[in-house]
Amino acid sequence: MPTYLIVDGYNLLAGDGGLSGRLESDRETLVQDLAAYRHRKNHLIIVVFDGWQQGRPLEQQEHRAGVQIIYSKRGERADQVIQRLAREYGSDCAVVSSDHEIVNAARAHGAFIMGAREFAGKLRMSSGAVHTMPYKELDSGDDNPPKRRPEKKGNPRKLPKAQRRRDRQLKRF
Repeated sequence: MPTYLIVDGYNLLAGDGGLSGRLESDRETLVQDLAAYRHRKNHLIIVVFDGWQQGRPLEQQEHRAGVQIIYSKRGERADQVIQRLAREYGSDCAVVSSDHEIVNAARAHGAFIMGAREFAGKLRMSSGAVHTMPYKELDSGDDNPPKRRPEKKGNPRKLPKAQRRRDRQLKRF
């Protein structure tokens, strides 16, 4: 089964600080980045943009560079389109958004959820952009693990099961 990656376009742009005021240019850059990501990862990518205030009377769809772009129709928000797609694809999709309404609806239908900033980081990392990681100060104490309460059982160095499952799912992207 193919994995669909449903992206809330303006949410990703705003969360990444990518809205520069030139909406058309920002959308085009995002679509190009997603096309390059699709080429590397081979996921089916659907990016949804709002058209509910100035859009056309019908939902508009187009394909560019292997990415399906959907503009919601006038009177319909992109959130509603994403929720409909998450309901349609269920557990075969991942939704990229930081909007709580979308996240809750998509999770209810079994979709994997990624925050906009989290995915933007993966998008930049996989594009080959060089990022410098700041070094920890040696005496800051940040590298000491937090103390566990005595009533906890299990391996204190092992992540919780839910976090390990999420990390395994996240490796696919």
